[in-house]
Amino acid sequence: MDRNKSLKRWMFKSCLCAVVLSGCAPASRFKAWKDQSELSYYQNFANRIEYPDVESDLNPPVANAPLPLTIQNPSELPTTDIKLNEAVRQALTSSDILRSLGGSVVQAPVGTPTVLDAALSDSNPNGGVEAALAAFDAQVSSQLFWQKNNRPNNTSLLLFSPSITDQTLGVFTSGLSKVTANGTSFALRHNVTYDRNNNPFRLFSSDFVGFIEAEMRHPLLQGSGTTYNRIAGPTRAIGQYNGVLIARINTDISLADFEQGVIGLINDVETAYWELYFAYRSLEAQVDGRENALKTWQRVSELQKVGARGGEADAEAQARSQYYLFSVQVNDALSGTNGLYAAEQRLRYIMGLPPSDGNLMKPADDPTQAEVQYDWQSALSTALTQRVEVRRQKWNIKRRELELCAARLNRRPRLDAVTQYRWRGLGDHLIGDRSPGNSFESLYQNILEGDYQEWQAGMELSYPVGFRQASAAVRFAQLNLVRDTAILKEQELRISHDLSNATRQMERSYLQVKTNFNRVEADQLQVEVLRNRYERGLINISFLLQAQQQLAASTSGYYRALVDYSLALRDFNRQKGSLLSYNQVSLSEANWPDKAYGDAYQRGRFFTPREQAPTTPNSISQGAFDPSAF
Repeated sequence: MDRNKSLKRWMFKSCLCAVVLSGCAPASRFKAWKDQSELSYYQNFANRIEYPDVESDLNPPVANAPLPLTIQNPSELPTTDIKLNEAVRQALTSSDILRSLGGSVVQAPVGTPTVLDAALSDSNPNGGVEAALAAFDAQVSSQLFWQKNNRPNNTSLLLFSPSITDQTLGVFTSGLSKVTANGTSFALRHNVTYDRNNNPFRLFSSDFVGFIEAEMRHPLLQGSGTTYNRIAGPTRAIGQYNGVLIARINTDISLADFEQGVIGLINDVETAYWELYFAYRSLEAQVDGRENALKTWQRVSELQKVGARGGEADAEAQARSQYYLFSVQVNDALSGTNGLYAAEQRLRYIMGLPPSDGNLMKPADDPTQAEVQYDWQSALSTALTQRVEVRRQKWNIKRRELELCAARLNRRPRLDAVTQYRWRGLGDHLIGDRSPGNSFESLYQNILEGDYQEWQAGMELSYPVGFRQASAAVRFAQLNLVRDTAILKEQELRISHDLSNATRQMERSYLQVKTNFNRVEADQLQVEVLRNRYERGLINISFLLQAQQQLAASTSGYYRALVDYSLALRDFNRQKGSLLSYNQVSLSEANWPDKAYGDAYQRGRFFTPREQAPTTPNSISQGAFDPSAF
């Protein structure tokens, strides 16, 4: 008998060792690595780049855009005159994307601003206003479980036979809880337990036991008050501030970001518009220079044919070279990197139009030639208060102030006043006929008679010794407030410098306009005089050719100065913070849906004015921003 047991034990150990050794053997792994056919799935399928299955309809005007313009003569193309305000309106209404000339929406689409960013911030389920208000919503919870228990016990009623517990158990729990704005929490709970077992010492073979309980918990120190709960929300986490005031400030910051995106869009529209205007005028100057060079070349060729003075071979070569030089410059002004077609396409992009449609857009507005002067002190005061960057940073500072207030309120013990009241009951049935002689006929009858009531009242105190984390949160909030305040001061300093530089550039650009205008008049006179002298054989042709080049350059420089002056006025208004009003653009909230007005009316019917105004926290906003007030 013992020999058989030993033999079986030895055979079991041998089999176990074989299994372990075979599991650790590397033969199969090396075989799989050497067999290239087993790697075909990973090479051909697992690592294959796939195309996402997303429904996306192509925009027909974009997908069917005609061949772009190259070297065509713009005078032969149909043109569409457009004013600056029309270009701005088209850019604002063409898409939900706030475009920029230097943006990278294709390579980095995540950082592209859109008109939906403010709505996304407000509806964020983790940090939006509705999410912050949802923390105060009433919470309902219910559970219903049934179970069957059949277990032997280490007790005996009969000799050599354990007792058996045979039980059918059902548990129902339901609760309703609500947290108020001052931190008080209310709860209403209901519990019913059904029990049927084989206990011989029971009055009823099955019974229902339950209670209805009401509880109120009010924080006296940490977590109390509307100020704290509106900043941090009904949470006990140190350093986390998810209240409705913080969420509202986040929405206001996102609105400031949206306004900044609109300002950047309008800034780029003006840039593209006036650069297209300059491209037209620069092309005209180069075309005029080419026509003058062609006439000069033809004049020299005629003199060369008759052998007259001024028709020398070197003069003919210089005139011909001048003509081809202007031809190259015309081609660059037409279809170069900064040429007419490229400038027209940039305006099309910023307006949200296809790259080409067979028509050539042409600015209908001319740059202002009048001198514009601003009151420096008024402009500086407006810039320091109206700039969207300043208002956005002030929202950050207000958020830091609220966070510091909540952090200081967190540096207190948690002391809660707790009260509970409970009605208990026992019944043979859950719901049954009312029996005057037997109050235990029905569970709910027994509860509603109120014979068995319990209550509890007391205090709960808890706090970490030293308040180390809460003190760190206070210090962190203080440093954040100091940092954002310092950033605001630096922004104000930088804005004053930028506005000063914009004022300087505006005056310089206007002076350049006048200077280049006088330069054009002088060059025109010089060309006329030198042409007469050359035709009379008094001077060499090189002087005339050089004068023609100077006339083309001065004409282009004059229009460049005009455009720079218009852009300088735009830059001044942007640094001042009045670019939107300068372009007659205003931002406002759209109308609510019709159903929202109906809901507001229905809710307002149940509210009556109070005789005494309620206590409200300090305001965090001065109301809607009105640019016309500046």
